[in-house]
Amino acid sequence: MSPNARDLAREKRRYEKHQTSLDTRKAEARRNVQVLGVVLAVVVVVGGLVGLSFALKKDTTTTPQASAQASGQPSGQATNPAGQPTTSAATSVAGCKAPPKVPTDKRTRTLPDKNTAAGKTFIATVSTNCGVITMELDGTKAPQTVASFLGLAKSGYWADSPCHRLTTSGIFVLQCGDPAGTGSGDPGYGYGVENPPANFTFPPGTLAMARTSDPKSNGGQFFIVYKETRLEDPVGYSIFGKVISGMEIVDKIAAAGIGQDPAPKQPISILKVDVTEKKA
Repeated sequence: MSPNARDLAREKRRYEKHQTSLDTRKAEARRNVQVLGVVLAVVVVVGGLVGLSFALKKDTTTTPQASAQASGQPSGQATNPAGQPTTSAATSVAGCKAPPKVPTDKRTRTLPDKNTAAGKTFIATVSTNCGVITMELDGTKAPQTVASFLGLAKSGYWADSPCHRLTTSGIFVLQCGDPAGTGSGDPGYGYGVENPPANFTFPPGTLAMARTSDPKSNGGQFFIVYKETRLEDPVGYSIFGKVISGMEIVDKIAAAGIGQDPAPKQPISILKVDVTEKKA
């Protein structure tokens, strides 16, 4: 082979070696770019998940704002669209403790004979997570209602049940008595209206029964009036007693306002109800 031929062959080998080296570096560069892209993508995804996690945590710990109170009269049917017990965050109302877990068991009872309460007066001591409310029950004016109240109280029907509705505009009542706290529960029976006010006016402290549009749907739900309220219903609502002590508890719950409509912002639940006959 001539010197020129040898030089050309050597240059060709050198060139090919150089090209191979360049190709290798290009391949490594492309691979590095791909790896970097994957790493950046992972960082973006992880960052997004972390941000979403914080957002969800923030949403679940935000106290619901009070919504506008729907107009209407006290009813056995609450206006909670989800049909589930409300769980608005508690405010710091003095004297209130954390409410118990909402009952999930099915509670049905049998309507007692009204003669068990007729002509008698009873004292009901209602223990709540916010204190004790004492009521006087009038079995002379509302014997069937009071007999029903006595039976439900003695059987533990209201144990741990939340007061599910508060109204603060036009109608001023705190409604309780549905064990599940949905506003649609009843003890499995119903009866008619007794002792409705002739002038449609309910003074503060009045204890009356809640019902649906059916006059014979009185059952386990009742309401406490905390400010004079006028309910112009042709059938009316059964007045069966009055609050004789502990009204300040209802007033404080009302003052705290509405949380997740229609429930009070400060949760209040009936823990137990004890009833004794008032002797002359």
